Amino acid sequence: MDRSTVTPVEILHRWQAGDRPTAPDFEHLAFWELADDLRARAFGITPDNAADVVRCKTDLFFSLLDELHTFPLKSNVFLETLWNLWLPLAMQLSTAKQSLNRPLIQGILGGQGTGKTTLCQVLRLILAKLGYSTVSLSLDDLYKTYADRQQLQKADPRLIWRGPPGTHDIDLGIAVLDKLRGSQTRNLAAVDHPKSDAIKPDIINKNIEIPRFDKSAYAGAGDRSQPEIISGADIVLFEGWFVGVNPVLDAKLNEFLAGAPFPISTESDCQFARDMNAKLHDYLPLWNRLDRLMVLYPQDYRLSQVWRNQAEREMMATGKSGMSEAEINRFVEYFWKALHPELFIKSIVEEGDRVDLVIEILGDRTVGKICRAIHLKLSD
Repeated sequence: MDRSTVTPVEILHRWQAGDRPTAPDFEHLAFWELADDLRARAFGITPDNAADVVRCKTDLFFSLLDELHTFPLKSNVFLETLWNLWLPLAMQLSTAKQSLNRPLIQGILGGQGTGKTTLCQVLRLILAKLGYSTVSLSLDDLYKTYADRQQLQKADPRLIWRGPPGTHDIDLGIAVLDKLRGSQTRNLAAVDHPKSDAIKPDIINKNIEIPRFDKSAYAGAGDRSQPEIISGADIVLFEGWFVGVNPVLDAKLNEFLAGAPFPISTESDCQFARDMNAKLHDYLPLWNRLDRLMVLYPQDYRLSQVWRNQAEREMMATGKSGMSEAEINRFVEYFWKALHPELFIKSIVEEGDRVDLVIEILGDRTVGKICRAIHLKLSD
């Protein structure tokens, strides 16, 4: 059979149905690992190591076979996404963790509907198979308390919703990440100190409180809930809609605003954007705790509005209450007015050296390009 006509998904479906891997399977898969040059470079796959990468991914795939039904995504491209993105990404995080003598902090930047939560859930399942304990932390978990945000809104009535820069407890985030960076699980300590007969108490981390936020509290205004207590983690997945985003130069921002990008249309909108950009300076110490940063990059930033409407309709179809389309549009546009993705997300990707991985999200929420930021042509 011509290997160019055999796709990885066909092989994976056979494996899932009970077939065992064959030598031609490995040959075909190694061929496909190198067929996508951008993805190959993103994951460090070369002609010299492609065969080894395939065998590692195969072992990991079979270790997950009985648990695939527990994964949160059940689309028709599930196996393709698993093979092309989730497995090699988990392996890459494993390699990055091994180069540190402390937990790894992986930042995940993505707007509404880009799949941040799903990605974190899947990575936790796969990384567990690789022997790593993982904890997810959202920028949402760092919101100031309801009472604090009420005072904040009195001081600045423009902060009608939680979410923009200034509505988070940055000191809390720094403290949590610092505790996690300094933690070691018992298993990790044993690996890092294999010659020790007993692990000393001072290298066994103490309990760490991971803040959690209840968005349903106070009629949807939200408030802090009981923290999650953990003893540490090997890998931290820190996600949010502007995680890792730096302020842009005033001149660049003003040039962008001069074009009246939708939905920024008034001078008050422009001033709000300037003030939010200035607030990003306060977040830089938090971003400095990140070891890596990936971006879930929509093919078109306006898709976030479409996806939010779809999610709301699906939720309302189950009998739950939800926002109207007009309310959702105003809500999403409010975030665009604060930090317009066409400027801020594009800027961080264009910088290249600060972003380790870019994952393009297509209109149907499937994965497009997977690449290093320095290899992504945003004009495509």
